[in-house]
Amino acid sequence: MEFSSKAFKEGKCQGQKIVHGEIMPLVLQPPEPNKGDLESLLFALKENKDWFEQMIINNSAVLLRGYNVEKAEDFNEIIEIFGWEEIHYVGPAPRTHVYKRVLTANEGPLSEFIYYHHEMVLIKECPNKVIFFCEIPPPEGGETPFVPSFRVTERMLEEFPEAVEKIEEKGIKYTFTAPSKNDTSSMRGRGWENTFGTSDCAEAERRANALGMDLEWLPNGAVQATLGSRSLTKVFDGRKGRRMWFNTVVGMHGKEHSLAMMADGTELPEHVVKRCEEIIEEESIQFKWEKGDVLFFDNMALLHARRPSLPPRRVLVAITK
Repeated sequence: MEFSSKAFKEGKCQGQKIVHGEIMPLVLQPPEPNKGDLESLLFALKENKDWFEQMIINNSAVLLRGYNVEKAEDFNEIIEIFGWEEIHYVGPAPRTHVYKRVLTANEGPLSEFIYYHHEMVLIKECPNKVIFFCEIPPPEGGETPFVPSFRVTERMLEEFPEAVEKIEEKGIKYTFTAPSKNDTSSMRGRGWENTFGTSDCAEAERRANALGMDLEWLPNGAVQATLGSRSLTKVFDGRKGRRMWFNTVVGMHGKEHSLAMMADGTELPEHVVKRCEEIIEEESIQFKWEKGDVLFFDNMALLHARRPSLPPRRVLVAITK
């Protein structure tokens, strides 16, 4: 399906790339100067829902720019137009519920780089879409770069075919530690009570098991979670048979509160992980946030990250099926 809607005008943004013939991100703007109000945007989305969702699949990233989207309530209205089912966030990022389906993005220190990842990649039911809204753009830095996941797989197979297939065959096991309460001094500081929605250890274990995690309680009240075995890559329907780099090996391997290894306990080759980190950065796409931007990601197809920034920066998020 080519770009053909009269409800939007195709635009450009800094950092935009064409990857295998696909524009990333596809920038959609008001078709006329007087069509940038929220009501006009909501009407255009409602009348073109199927087309818009196909654009997300086709281009992996769609950026709405130039519209009068000012606050969380406006953002929520945009999300609810589509009727996508909401998914409860499970992960290490400290976040705050803002309004209905809207959360803060990772509240960890703005000075820290949040590494590339598919949202909730380790959870059995992860979101199909991640949608961001820029309420306050940072004065410097703070980009949300993203990477076409299939390109990472392609390049890793070119450079390390035997290692990739060996890791794929054995699977990957991850462990991470979560404190009891939220710690916003860390980008991985979300407490297990907030993650599982309970302060009862037995109930937390039940909910963790349902998500594919095993928990071990630590003397300080924290918990160590183990997830395994997970695949290295995945192929999803409707994505041209592309093999996505659907893991968080680089983000968790050898970090302070996490570990990634082969499911049988074998260490991952350090040079392979290091080169993968370089490839992901080489394939990254990034642009400068503008106030009112709404960015739709196909979470099955893209890894995303966050650059360090100067304050203030306020980006909100919604995750859906």
